[in-house]
This record gives sequence, structure tokens and C-alpha cells, in this order.
Amino acid sequence: MSWFTETLYDDWQQRFPISREVFRHKTDFQDVIIFETPRFGRVLALDGVVQTTERDEFIYHEMLAHVPVFGHGAARSVLIIGGGDGGTLREVLRHDVERATMVEIDPSVIDLCREHMPTLSDGAFDDPRAEIVVADGCAFMRESDRTFDVIMVDSTDPHGPGEVLFTAEFYGDCRKRLNPGGILATQSGVPFMQPEELTNSAERLGRHFADAAFYVAPVPEYVGGFMAFGFAPAGGPPQPPAAEDLERRFAKAGFRTKYYTPAIHRAAFALPAFALELIGGR
Repeated sequence: MSWFTETLYDDWQQRFPISREVFRHKTDFQDVIIFETPRFGRVLALDGVVQTTERDEFIYHEMLAHVPVFGHGAARSVLIIGGGDGGTLREVLRHDVERATMVEIDPSVIDLCREHMPTLSDGAFDDPRAEIVVADGCAFMRESDRTFDVIMVDSTDPHGPGEVLFTAEFYGDCRKRLNPGGILATQSGVPFMQPEELTNSAERLGRHFADAAFYVAPVPEYVGGFMAFGFAPAGGPPQPPAAEDLERRFAKAGFRTKYYTPAIHRAAFALPAFALELIGGR
């Protein structure tokens, strides 16, 4: 049996046994591999770094999507930057939104995941409310005049094509594209393994969002502890909402989740001391 060894860190490795290599190709932007494993099902890796697995993707996608959408409470227009596998789009479209726009730089990721990992999108790409834009997310934010209630940055780590999606300039453009009371949510790395990513995100988000905060969730495929997400509201009520408000919104939505609950939503904003130190006590 061959093994896939992730290359994210120089001094730490995780390995997956490959039951079968499903697809491998270098696109115009990155090296893509999809392979099967005994424990995690099919796995997508880009440039040697695991992006998602069939087994645990629901944790990441539910927390990236439902925390800002339920936190907003009345989102009608949602923008996803990245997210070519379709998992975040799938979760957003479980809500009563009018339109979910996804901007992905590499169309090959969309096509490959639709063909080889279809459970991730689960039909989301064919939903009439879905708008798929093949473009550079950073350029889209800078040049577009459209506004949204919620923006989610479902990006790779800050290397390669995803690097520009972690800059203060990009966050400033996101702020301009939010409607009053809108919310920006971002993936902000694994604090124990990538402390500088959380620190940088806090400083850069803080330049444009006075009430930027962070929440966490344990995603097994992202080794080293829980993953952090940025949460940046453009004004509006304090976050997270009151428990009774979240319970009411969740009940009204009428769908079942595998990880997210209103109680998890509120608890996820309680950060350990070392993470609070990394973000300057925010």
C-alpha cells in the first residue's frame, strides 16, 4: 500500500494510506490529487496539502456556513470566495437565501469534485439559487460593486493561490462589499500549529472590523488541534446572538445538522488562553 504524506509543515507530518488513486493532475493553478483511504473515504489535496475528506468535511463546512448565517439571522445574499469542492455552498443553500454566489479561481476543482466527490456538493451546483463565477476572488472583491449580507472565505492556507485572501487589503474590500449588519467569516488556520496565521488575521481584520472575533471547531483532517475561524461583523448586534434567538432561528430553518447546534455556536467563541494571547486578548 502506498501513502500520501502531507507537506504543509517542515517538522510535522500526517500520512494517509492510499487504497486507490482516483485522479491526479496539475492544473493551471495547482497540483490536484483525489485518493481513497480506509478511514476518511475520498480525500482532496492541493499542492500536497489536504483540503477536505468525505469523512469529516461536515464539521468544517457546517461551522463556516451556519455560524455567520444564523448569526446574521436574515441573510438573503451570500458570497463564498473559494470553496470549489461545493461543501460550503451546500450548507449555505440549506438556508432560505435568495442567492449564493461562489467565486472560485480554479474551475478544475469544481469539475473534479463534482465528478469524483459528489457527496460534498450534494446537488448544490445545480440549485437555481447558486451562481458560480470562475474568477480570482481577490480581484472580484476589489472590482465588484455588488454587496452581500454574508461573505465567507473558504480558502486554502496562505500559500499559492490562497495567499492574497489573507491580506488587510482583501479584508478591506470585503468590508466594502457587506451590507449594513453584514458578516465576514474566514478560515484562520490551526492556532497551535499556525499561530502566526491567527495573529495576522486578528491584526488585519481589526483594521477594518472593530468587533472582529474568532471561533473554533475540531476538524480531524487539520491536525494539531482545533481550527479557528474569523468572524467580522459590519456593525449590528453583539455576537454571538442570545441563546433563545439562535434556538429560534435554528428551529425555523428546519434542517438537521451533524455537528452544528445553537449551543455549539455560542460555545465555539470561548477561546483558550493561548489563543486569546495570539489575538491580543480579543
